[in-house]
Amino acid sequence: MEISSFKEIVKKYKVIFFDSYGVLRNYKGIFPNIPEMFTMLESCGIKSFLLTNDASRSPKELAAKFQESGITAFSEDKVISSGMLAREYICRKISGGTIVYLGTESSAQYIQINGVKTISIHDVDLDKNDDYQLLVLLDDEGYDWNRDLSKTVNLLRRYTMPIIVANSDTTYPLSKDKVAIATGGVANLLESLVQKVFIRFGKPDSQMYSFAFDHIQQFGSIEKKDILMVGDTLQTDILGGNKFGIDTCLVLSGNTLPKNVELEIASTGIIPNYICNSVVS
Repeated sequence: MEISSFKEIVKKYKVIFFDSYGVLRNYKGIFPNIPEMFTMLESCGIKSFLLTNDASRSPKELAAKFQESGITAFSEDKVISSGMLAREYICRKISGGTIVYLGTESSAQYIQINGVKTISIHDVDLDKNDDYQLLVLLDDEGYDWNRDLSKTVNLLRRYTMPIIVANSDTTYPLSKDKVAIATGGVANLLESLVQKVFIRFGKPDSQMYSFAFDHIQQFGSIEKKDILMVGDTLQTDILGGNKFGIDTCLVLSGNTLPKNVELEIASTGIIPNYICNSVVS
């Protein structure tokens, strides 16, 4: 297994798609020396975009979090979230009634459209009939995992409606050797219990990459060969980039541990173009 220098390989590209958790930050905050890395990219004329399955905050809020840490590369228009695809679906498919969501009040910004009510699963009264049109899984916080997940199961037993998952990640890294259950993991549990097919948005689905590719054209004419996807997870970041036909770089600072990387690549058949210890090496 060859470990590449991130600082060297990025110079071959015009655009970098960065995943967030495990690549640039974890629950404690931004990794050391990340602002300096972005300064280097900017000096080389390389454009950076955040390509994330995080639907817990709006693009504006996600950008603000990075800017507070001294990273100015991510303005609001350079943040591409799976929540944006979920919102696009809702705008096209839902014209009235009530949308039930699992998530925080902040994450619910993605589903607030004119003429449609939104309600947290926490506030749903199963004894009261309502015009429920859609269930959306946005975040792994904002509700009680025992009471409200049981309520979700019973809601889906009573009502026939589409269920969409705005974040398909099953876990996210807390530290070098610990992870937490993400929204995609909650979705997998609910899907198995209610025996219904959920609609998922985000990496590794090619729709996410196609959406991002169209979005970045406003910053100049970009071809697929000009783009590098950088992520910490084979099954989302790397698989999605490979399927879309762009180069990929797996970093070992998040979900994929250095001691497991060779086995995981061999067992999954998901092969990145590059492997780096981190984006600052």
